Amino acid sequence: MKNPTSQQLVFSSISGKKLTGVFDDHCVTSDAGVLALREVERRVKLMDALTDAIVDSRHPSYVRHEVWEMIAQRVFQIALGYDDANDCDALKGDPALKIAAERHPLDDPDLASQPTISRLENMVTRKDLLRIAYALCDHFIASYKRRPKVIVIDMDCTTDVVHGEQQLRLFNAYENEYCFQPFHIYEGLSGKLITAVLRPGKTPSPREVMAVLRRVVKRLKQAWPKTKFLFRGDSHFEKPEVLDWLNSQGIFFLVGLAKNSALLKRSEATLKEAQKASQRQGRNVRRYASFFYAAKTWTCPRRVILRAEASSEGVDPRYVVTNISGRPKLLYEKLYCSRGAVELMIKEHKRHLHSDRTSCHRFEANQFRLFLHSAAYILMHAFRSTVLKGTELARAQFDTIRLRLLKIGARVQVLKSKIVFHLPLSFPLKPLLTHCILTLKPLPVVPSG
Repeated sequence: MKNPTSQQLVFSSISGKKLTGVFDDHCVTSDAGVLALREVERRVKLMDALTDAIVDSRHPSYVRHEVWEMIAQRVFQIALGYDDANDCDALKGDPALKIAAERHPLDDPDLASQPTISRLENMVTRKDLLRIAYALCDHFIASYKRRPKVIVIDMDCTTDVVHGEQQLRLFNAYENEYCFQPFHIYEGLSGKLITAVLRPGKTPSPREVMAVLRRVVKRLKQAWPKTKFLFRGDSHFEKPEVLDWLNSQGIFFLVGLAKNSALLKRSEATLKEAQKASQRQGRNVRRYASFFYAAKTWTCPRRVILRAEASSEGVDPRYVVTNISGRPKLLYEKLYCSRGAVELMIKEHKRHLHSDRTSCHRFEANQFRLFLHSAAYILMHAFRSTVLKGTELARAQFDTIRLRLLKIGARVQVLKSKIVFHLPLSFPLKPLLTHCILTLKPLPVVPSG
């Protein structure tokens, strides 16, 4: 088989002329939109924070690719949809990506190849990972110009199916797969990512939840001692130790509670009322109630909110345990149900940025990969929430932003005093891209390697 970079592509002729194509121009890119992401990174300086957290154990005389460059290369590639480290082999000479990693598009050597990136992933230690986790949390704190009055901590776990012999993978009977189930923590009002922690594919234990939550809350409270905190989670986080600790820290919480016979008995009157109202009105009816309940494992009675929804198919009760006073309907519909947005955040992290590509053997390497994808999420979220604010893509999903605004073909021309990207005159979003660059107001400072 011929080398695909030199093989000629033959198409149907037009106007009596042969129509061919060939991959032979290293001054052309299909990802010119990464230049806009580079300007965002220059403001948030996320790559600097990640680089400072990693101890480079390589011998200086053998170093050809700095840690900063390799992290930037991978994070930008992930944001552009190249989630596989193998893509580095084809993209290492891409002029737009080289500029994003602060290398000259023609004069400087190519970026790192896949083996070099893999060595970086396996070089990172547990201490490095802990520092990176703190760096992400500190970056989240620094993203606020002034102290927020309220921070909503949305914590959830998602299934990351694996197909190899990865360390700490477990078989999950519910998923019927070998998998990881990483924690994702977001700020529920803004959608900003706080951190993401890889863990085995099983129901989280109180110890696992507390190990992450304690560190996050401590960091946030040190920065904002007067801020009010609200924790939200599904029934996986309804652990007596977690609820007691949240109470002791003065943190409000709304946590899902699995139904049981005792709860159903306490709910009988409300459930019957909802069912009768539904039959009388011929439509779905919701009724709300609250009562104090003490499970055997709880240290004290707690307030439980009941949402009873009756339809022609029967009655569906849902329960939430909380330490907040107020009307049950308001707490359930306005505060608890809005945590559903975290599913969209996880979707963008996992599906649009493919953060489930945890195919390394070492657990530490897979955690580092998860952090790189988290950095791509932070970068894309900052781009959407600041640069695209008020535009037609202000509420677009990451994959839409990528396809419509970042995947732009361009020819790169290197002159004596400047580098010019010749973009397509037919590009439909010219006004929007122009608006983005004017909003960013490019900075002259080059990040330190």
